[in-house]
Amino acid sequence: MTGRRQGSDGVAMRRAMMFGILLFMATLPAGAGDRMALKVSPAVAFAPANLIVRTMIEADAKNRAIEIVAESTDFYRSSEMQLDGEHAPRTTTFEFRSLPQGVYEVKATLLASDGSALATVRRQVNVIATGAGH
Repeated sequence: MTGRRQGSDGVAMRRAMMFGILLFMATLPAGAGDRMALKVSPAVAFAPANLIVRTMIEADAKNRAIEIVAESTDFYRSSEMQLDGEHAPRTTTFEFRSLPQGVYEVKATLLASDGSALATVRRQVNVIATGAGH
């Protein structure tokens, strides 16, 4: 009887683990991450900073442009690239040079032909003063 009880405890434990995994997966964000991913490096840099922004985009006929914005309280820079739908490159790379000190929100927006946003992804970057001359 002891062996039988351990078996049912094992089944209950596996069910609890499976429930936990399913619950975790249900809480993962969906939507924009399915259509587009964003990587910004470095996440922390000394001013003046050069940022490399890389987007990975799912192929889709609706994809017509991608806009990248780097914005802090005192500075704004943006760049836009036209895309050729499902024939567009899966990875795009942008470089923002000489960004001054500040906490930046880097935002990538994937646009449809009518200008509507298909997906938006954001990352935060901190550009800190070097201490030289400040």
